[in-house]
Amino acid sequence: MTTIRFERDGAIGNIVLANPPFNRLDLRFAEALRVAVHQASESDIRVLVVRAEGPHFSFGGEVREWPGKDINWFRTFVADVNFSYRAIEMLKIPTVAVVQGIAFGGGFELALACDFLVAAENATFRCVEVTTAMLPIAGALQRIAERAGRARASRFAMLGEPISGREAGALGIATHVVPENELSATAAALTKRLATGPTRSYAATRTLLKAWSSGGVAAADLMMLDVAMELYHGADAQRGFASTADAFNKDIEPPTLVFEGK
Repeated sequence: MTTIRFERDGAIGNIVLANPPFNRLDLRFAEALRVAVHQASESDIRVLVVRAEGPHFSFGGEVREWPGKDINWFRTFVADVNFSYRAIEMLKIPTVAVVQGIAFGGGFELALACDFLVAAENATFRCVEVTTAMLPIAGALQRIAERAGRARASRFAMLGEPISGREAGALGIATHVVPENELSATAAALTKRLATGPTRSYAATRTLLKAWSSGGVAAADLMMLDVAMELYHGADAQRGFASTADAFNKDIEPPTLVFEGK
């Protein structure tokens, strides 16, 4: 049975966790996710959504498969999961996680691999690894620290405290938080906006943020002009400048453009 699938609707791609109700990350997960991300990368979609079937996003790792396994097996399994998560981050297009219900452990980390995290107010995020004397092993610790600060990352990883969707939004962990009955509509509106936006600009923004994540402000500054000049040379930016200049001459608000650049 396929636990993850890739599907598309025009310019919008979806990676769907399809093992409800818990969407546990089992032995098939890493390979299935890697295949789905590869299918997404080979397509011409302009935005990728990571979502789940059923009442919950994911309860995290299928721990029942782990006891007794060799340490080298576990190391390879974790490396494979990380490889697939980082592959999402390496895409050039914007990525959106849509979270309802529970997102624990590796499920939480999968959501954190996306640019945008749209959460239901009553969703629950949690780093559960400390309950098994472990730590987050697919990037949650450092990504929570990046979004919400080191002290909060220590708190959530060491104490394993649950984070409500509402709190995740207040802390900057989630980018959009809405009532559960508005989750689908909010995510759809966001993905539609991203799918019709300036894709090359989005890719450049993601590039600079990656540079900042790895090397701070100085590293991003070193790349900024090179990245920006590539955009300036493109048709989208030239058309955007011309349209805005024309609007300024007429003392009107610039129109909203539909961008075609990849």
